[in-house]
Amino acid sequence: MFIQTEQTPNPATLKFLPGVTVLNEGTADFRSQEDAALSPLAQRIFAVEGVQGVFLTTDFITITKSEEKEWYLLKPSLLGIIMEHFTAGRPVLVGTGSESEVTYDDEGADEEVVSQIRELIDTRVRPAVAMDGGDIVYRGFRDGVVFLHMQGACAGCPSAGATLKMGIENMLRHYIPEVQAVEPV
Repeated sequence: MFIQTEQTPNPATLKFLPGVTVLNEGTADFRSQEDAALSPLAQRIFAVEGVQGVFLTTDFITITKSEEKEWYLLKPSLLGIIMEHFTAGRPVLVGTGSESEVTYDDEGADEEVVSQIRELIDTRVRPAVAMDGGDIVYRGFRDGVVFLHMQGACAGCPSAGATLKMGIENMLRHYIPEVQAVEPV
């Protein structure tokens, strides 16, 4: 098994591409070992000192480290854990938990506008953000404001605010006049 790595715009986060399916659908974002109770893979990754976040999606894993640790020290252990996990055929997630359990803040919003926002996010924004090792999830639209949740390499990235305001907000405002602002959740 050959695992590729890619840098992300967030220097504290590295993208790992194992060349196999990580999750069949959706994403999983863990910010602590306790949060990762449903993922044997994330549990093992968090066991490496200095790991602060693990993000899983269909074809990659992004791992966020603490400032005190260097990638050249962490990377060999992380590659070994990922390789051993997949070659042993272990599950990535156990139990349940899905995006469908999330509630959205769309009270009083026009359904057609919400549909347009979601379509633009899914077709234009999410693929671009995934290339950088992250994901962005729609959380609601209320009073002209779109609420989004950034995950993976995007969470805590120094350029996340600019991405939201200069990129996503400008695009949504251009195509959907009802959108006045974009805010992180």
